Amino acid sequence: MAVRRLVITADDLGRDPLTDQVIAELAAAGAITAASLLVTTPHAERAARAVHAAGITPHLHTCLVAESTGGPWRLLTDAPSLHEPDGTLRLADPLTELCAQDREVLAELEAQLGWMHDRGMRPRAVDSHTGTLYGLHGGGLLPGALHWAARHGLAVRLPRDPEPLRHLDRPGAAAPRSSLLGPTEREARHRRAVELADHLGVPIPAAILTNPLPARLLGSYEALRDRLLHGVARLPPGTSELFLHPSGEGPGIPPERAWEARLLHDAQWWDALASTGVELVDRW
Repeated sequence: MAVRRLVITADDLGRDPLTDQVIAELAAAGAITAASLLVTTPHAERAARAVHAAGITPHLHTCLVAESTGGPWRLLTDAPSLHEPDGTLRLADPLTELCAQDREVLAELEAQLGWMHDRGMRPRAVDSHTGTLYGLHGGGLLPGALHWAARHGLAVRLPRDPEPLRHLDRPGAAAPRSSLLGPTEREARHRRAVELADHLGVPIPAAILTNPLPARLLGSYEALRDRLLHGVARLPPGTSELFLHPSGEGPGIPPERAWEARLLHDAQWWDALASTGVELVDRW
């Protein structure tokens, strides 16, 4: 039987103090095998230390856009195509991706990785906050990012097989990530990116799973758990990644994030996961 492995990642470490506390607790409890760090926020340093103390070196959650909550987020370089006149990051928007200059983006990625290196952390993988690097709105940042990752020996969250994530869609439900590209162009871009990653020797996961839906569309915590267990059952051979955004209940935090934290403490989830025979690992 083909072996199936799974990395369980807590994204958005550094987003806000409550999220950081929840992720640090999950790391200490062994309920996650990886985390990814936003280094452009005021909370990044303390969050990184807490998770590192629990034995997890975070991935780099490359960030080129801000959120509407959580205080000012700032780039580490001067990149006029990405920030507001006061130096704060722009909010996620299709125009941000389309207007971003490759040279400025790569300089910022280098600075964010350097931030981690300067603090004694050597991440093994990178991904993109809100998916800005992936070109879902027609931007062309991904090839340059893959070349950059290859130079640094970094794995990238780019699923070889998008089907398990796609399968979580339901008629009438929100798509995992909005896109201005048609299905044919999205598939062609994905295929070219996977081919480039293989050519460059950049490790990528076999597939990825996440929760793309808000609580109001999920309807209940149990629906979240059942959807993700169904997705795990469909994972292909190889090493895949489940990335979640666990947090608590608080101002500016989407309510489904508390459900995702609950999931990682849920004995029923862990029993069902064990029954699938999927091996938990910390890298792909």
